[in-house]
Amino acid sequence: MTTTILKETALYQKHVNLGAKIVPFAGYKMPLQYTGLTEEHNAVRNHVGLFDVSHMGEFILKGEKALDLVQKVTSNDASKLTDGKVQYSCLTNEEGGIIDDLLVYRITETTYMLVVNASNIQKDWDWIKSQNSFNVEMNNISDRTTLLALQGPKAAEVLEKITDIDVQNMPYYTFIKGEVAGYKNILVSTTGYTGSGGFEIYFDNEFANTIWDKLLEVGKEHNITPAGLAARDTLRLEMGFCLYGNDINDLTSPLEAGLGWITKLAKPNFVAKSILEKQKAEGVKRKLVAFETVERGIPRKDYEICDEEGNNIGFVTSGTMSPSLNKGIGLGYVKKEFSKSETDIFIKIRNKNIRSKVVKLPFYKA
Repeated sequence: MTTTILKETALYQKHVNLGAKIVPFAGYKMPLQYTGLTEEHNAVRNHVGLFDVSHMGEFILKGEKALDLVQKVTSNDASKLTDGKVQYSCLTNEEGGIIDDLLVYRITETTYMLVVNASNIQKDWDWIKSQNSFNVEMNNISDRTTLLALQGPKAAEVLEKITDIDVQNMPYYTFIKGEVAGYKNILVSTTGYTGSGGFEIYFDNEFANTIWDKLLEVGKEHNITPAGLAARDTLRLEMGFCLYGNDINDLTSPLEAGLGWITKLAKPNFVAKSILEKQKAEGVKRKLVAFETVERGIPRKDYEICDEEGNNIGFVTSGTMSPSLNKGIGLGYVKKEFSKSETDIFIKIRNKNIRSKVVKLPFYKA
């Protein structure tokens, strides 16, 4: 029997000291929650929360043809990026499925950073490497990079106390390098996975303890709360953001998943472009929809979705009781004819079909 040795982020001991419930996640020991899911969720919605998301992966692609490689492996059009801009995209496989969803950072005209999901680091690296016919220099900096997500309406007020970056005026999906907590060349971006605004801060592991402590210290007056993976999941689901492994995977196409907006079929050849063009022309047979329960019940991953007669029409990919809305919400794939907003669908919960309806995203509106 082989035992998997779990990695620890540079902040692991901080989480233990704070009394976090630690769980295995994507090969790491990660904090699931500290004081409780609802408290941490509400802190991010109303004040500010601090997440350690250092399990995420970061690749640097460098060279004259770096853009060519990015364009070949990703679905979005990275040629639209300028220095300091970020783009949401996905890696497609040869069958048109999603290898991963990711962020593309343009550092310079010849240098890009790709931020990928923790569970897919090796898979993504191997895939991009296999497509690298451009002699682009690839550097996997995941293990030496700490990533903090400072999220919530008070995030800028906290961060501005320890940085020389004008964080109050940074547009969405941009980044700047500057000084944070006395350390230079720290990358601060405004992407976020919670829908409540905020920042991602990337830096070398050796600065992790100081920057974490500083943020908690200066954030006290704004009720800063360390937050774990459980709150991260409910926050992203209230916005309808996809989670890899749940809502998207190697067998789901970006067009089925509602990610047509990051699938630029007009750009030159990228992996599976012709398959996705055909899908668009013919139409997909199933779609990822958002739904709310009308009757009491909490939808969960893999629950069956039925029509009024009880016939199976799909399955739930993500579901929870929304802390902000106090109702059951979820995402799931259904046959295309059931994907229109306000359509009645039924979620099978403990052999009872719970009436629900298809809704438009996001579930939560500030």
